[in-house]
Parts: sequence; structure tokens; C-alpha cells
Amino acid sequence: MMSYEFFINLRYLRAKRKQLFVSIITFISIAGIFLGVAAMIIVLAVMNGFENDLRNKILGINAHIVLTEYRGVMRNVEKARREIASVKGVKASTPFIYSQAMLKTASNATGVILRGLATENAFQVINLGKMKEGSADYLSRKNRPPRRIEKDQEYLPGILIGKELARNMGIFLFDAVSVLSPQGVPSPMGMVPRIKKFLVVGIFDSGFYEYDSTLAFLALPDCQEFLNMGDMVTGIEVKVDDIYQAGEIGKNIERKLGPPYFARNWMEMNKNLFSALKLEKRVMFIILSLIVLVAAFNIITTLIMVVMEKNKDIAILKAMGATSESIMKIFIYQGLTIGIVGTVLGCAGGLLVAFNLEKLSQFIENLFGFKILPGDVYYLSELPSQVNYADVTIIALSTLCICLISTIYPSWRASRLDPTETLRYE
Repeated sequence: MMSYEFFINLRYLRAKRKQLFVSIITFISIAGIFLGVAAMIIVLAVMNGFENDLRNKILGINAHIVLTEYRGVMRNVEKARREIASVKGVKASTPFIYSQAMLKTASNATGVILRGLATENAFQVINLGKMKEGSADYLSRKNRPPRRIEKDQEYLPGILIGKELARNMGIFLFDAVSVLSPQGVPSPMGMVPRIKKFLVVGIFDSGFYEYDSTLAFLALPDCQEFLNMGDMVTGIEVKVDDIYQAGEIGKNIERKLGPPYFARNWMEMNKNLFSALKLEKRVMFIILSLIVLVAAFNIITTLIMVVMEKNKDIAILKAMGATSESIMKIFIYQGLTIGIVGTVLGCAGGLLVAFNLEKLSQFIENLFGFKILPGDVYYLSELPSQVNYADVTIIALSTLCICLISTIYPSWRASRLDPTETLRYE
């Protein structure tokens, strides 16, 4: 059964002609809360999506844990991998080589990060994203389609490059490129760079501009031969079951293998980036909360004006036996009703936009002919969105708390009204 305080609150929310101005302020308050809640949900969904997409792309190209030795290169790789496989939480491991080099064509040259990967197990640990052309299988000479490759290039070692690097350098699938190593070769003329030709057997699209424009992958034996490393590698990449346990698993691997091995996890290697994202998310929440605070001041204004309008009604209610607590309840209910309506509409509107953000961004890009997130400027080329229902709950509850607090002073003033003073001259 509806209490009379709530019934009176609903009556006061319905505008009469002489109270139209109060009704407009009420509508503005609801609109302010709606905009504030919707903006917070949309922005936090974008930031969650951005963080999640960024993490997935970083952990696609990179492993969860990187194991290396203090001396810089690693021997006895297979023995170390067997020890790693026995550690709880480890899914897979693969050896890798990391180096810097220069990629050169007839007309262009640029610096690249050269990575050697073991084709038999590397893709159990890392993911290059989509292959725009070619295949990682073509790194092995026996898997290449012979009809598409010129005779003099059939036996060249293969190389995978990113789509942005291919575009910037004007490189196409099955083109031959030269790779120059900064580690020189001694000669009568002094140290000269090591140069070798490779065949572009695949062009990948990781969705991450920095990777697509700087990374080049070689088969591990080809990379070892080119860098004159023998059977040595830079380290071992490890994939784990739970990415948030990577730190603990890394410590277990270190304890298992002992010195001179040491492990770094993805959180340590990208600590500054993800810390900045978390800080930015908190700051955005605080900034957008100001919209709700402005709406809360509108609620205070609305209630004060309603109290001034309803002085006579309050006095009559008190004369009929209504307590001060009941009068407070009427105006608290009124402020909360405004807050609940605005919050519900804001949550509905915010979730509707957040779930359809990618379609909306594509529509805006097509309509106005510009790119919201240019790939060469930002880490990502698409506007991601991921709704976190814990965030939505916090937003809704904090908004309702602000609305409740904003009702206290006007409601208290209404409850303090003296009916004898108000009705003396009526």
C-alpha cells in the first residue's frame, strides 16, 4: 500500500499552470542526471574496451611471461622448456630471438624489430592477428606455392612483415627484401654490416599500428643463421592459464630454474601504460560526476521552490497531525523520484549507446568523412566498447546517493515550518 507521503510527493511532481517554472526546473534536473549517468557509462565503457582491446593486442604479439638469462643469450633451451612445462599454470612455451635490423628495398630503407620464432610451437604462445596476404606456414620452404614464386627466389628464407610496414615501403607478397644487421662482419676494410636477402611470405595485421609498422618475423633457424647465433636464443616466451597470475607463475619459474634465469611478466613490461589507463579512468569518472553534481544542485533549487510554493499545504498537513518526519519524507521522496527517473533513463540510454558504439562510430565516420581514431596516431583504429556492470552499478548507486544528500537540507527546512506562523493571516 502506498504511503501518503509518497502519494503527496507524486501530486507535487505534477505541474499546475502556476507551477510551470518549477516543473521546467524539475525536467532540467532529470535531464542533467540522465546526461551525467549516460556520459559516465559510455565513457567508462569506451575506456574499458580500450584497455581490454589494448591488452589483447599486446598479449597477442607478446607472451604473458618472458624468460631470459642475465648474460643476454640462452643455451640449453629444450631443457629449460621441460622445466617450465612442469610449473603449475603454464600452458605453452616457445624460444624466441629479439634483435634490431634494417629492412631495405631498391628505393626504401627503415629500421625494424627482428623476431625469430619457432614455427612448430610459437603460435601456441603468440598470435600475429589476421594474415592479410600469404601465410606463416610459408616460412618453411616446403610449404610455399611454387607457381607464384620466381625461380631465383625459391630458396630464399622467408620473412613476415606488418601491413603498415608493407604499405610504407611499397612491398608486396613474394617480393625480395634485404635485411641488414648492425652486428658487423670483420673484413680487410673493417667491420661491414651483415646483409642477406629474404622473401616476403606473409603480411599480417595485428590491429596495432606500432607493431604493424615495426615488426618483422623470421623462422628461428633462419634468424640464428643470419645473426650468427648458432643454437642460442634470446629467451623463452611463456603462455599461462590466468594472465592475472602471470607474476606469481613467473616467480615459480625463477625458483624452479634458479640463477641466471629471470622472468618478466606482461604487467611489469607494460606497467606504465596500464597504470596511466587506470588513472585516466578514475579522473574521467570524477570529471563526469560534476554533471551529476550540477543536476543535484538543480534538485536542491527545485525542492526549495516547491517548499516555498507549498508553505500553506505543509502548515495544513502539520495542523492535521503530520509529523516533521513525514514532511521530510515527502520532499526526500520527491528528490529521490527525480534522481531515480534520471538514473534509470541515463542507464538505459548509456547502455544503448555503449552496446552499439561501433555502429554509431562507423555511421558518423561515413556521414562526415573522417576517421575518429586514425591508426597512425592512436594505438587502435576502431572505437572499442565493453560494458562493465560493476561500473554501471557504482554509477547508479553514487548518483542516487548524491540525489539523496541533495534532498536533506530542503526537506529539513520544510519540516521546521511553524504552521501557526504560516496560517496566522490566512
